[in-house]
Amino acid sequence: MLETVAFARVPGRCTRSRVAALVLARDAERDLAGCLESLGWVDQVVVVVDAASVDGTLGVARAAADAVIVRALDDFSAQRNAGLDAVDADWVLAVDADERVSPRLAAEIRAATASPHGPDAYRVPRVSTILGRRFRASGTAGDRPLRLFRVGCRRWVGAVHERIEFEGQVGELSGPLLHDTLRDIGEFLRKLDRYTTLEAAERQARGDRPDARDLLARPVATFLKLYLGRGGFRDGVEGFLYAALSGLSVLVRHAKHRELARRGA
Repeated sequence: MLETVAFARVPGRCTRSRVAALVLARDAERDLAGCLESLGWVDQVVVVVDAASVDGTLGVARAAADAVIVRALDDFSAQRNAGLDAVDADWVLAVDADERVSPRLAAEIRAATASPHGPDAYRVPRVSTILGRRFRASGTAGDRPLRLFRVGCRRWVGAVHERIEFEGQVGELSGPLLHDTLRDIGEFLRKLDRYTTLEAAERQARGDRPDARDLLARPVATFLKLYLGRGGFRDGVEGFLYAALSGLSVLVRHAKHRELARRGA
C-alpha cells in the first residue's frame, strides 16, 4: 500500500538553500513527536511510515509533517528512496524516528547548506543510548553515517544497512545526532527478527551460499570484536548484552539464510 499525503508549507521560512528532513518510522508513536520537534528548523519534513505500524505513528506524522508516505516495508533503501521522491529541497537530512538532531548539529547544518562552496555531502557523528545507557564504546563510538547530502541523481542501496550512493568530496560535521534506541531486550529481539529476515533475503538474492562456518564462527567473532576489540566492556552490563545479542543476530541471520537456501533447492 502506498499513500502520499501532502500538507501546506509554512510560508516565509527562509531564503537560503532549502533543507528537507526525511524520516523513517514504524510503531514510533513515542519517538516521532520528539524527532519532529528537533527538526522544526528545516523547510520540509517528509515522513515514511511503515504500513505495518499498529500504533499512533501515522497520526503523529500527519499532525507535524509536510508530506507523509505510508508504504509496506520491502527494504529500507526502498523506503528512503520513496521519501526522496517526495522531497522538494536542495539538501536532504536523513534521520530515523528514534533520533534527535541536537541544536549544535542543526546550527552546523544551516551553516553548511547556506554556503555555495564546500562538499555536497556530510557525515554526522551519532551518539547512541542503548538499553538505557549512553555508550562510550562497543563499536558505536566512531559511528559517523553519511546523512546530509545535496539533492541530485542519488539513491540509497542495501536492504538493511542502507547507504547513499555518492561520489565526491564528503565533509564531516561535529554536532551529534542523538540516537535513543533498543530501550529494552524485547525491542532488541523484535528488531533482530525483522532485520535478520531482510538480511537473509538480501544474501539469498545476491546468490550467496550458506556456510556452516557462518553459524559457528561468525557469532562468536562478532561478540569478541564488539566486547573486547571495540571496548564493549567499558559500557558495563549493557555493553556485554549488546555484544552478546549482536552475536545472536549474526547467528539468526545465517540460520534464516540457510533456511531460504534449502527451500530454494
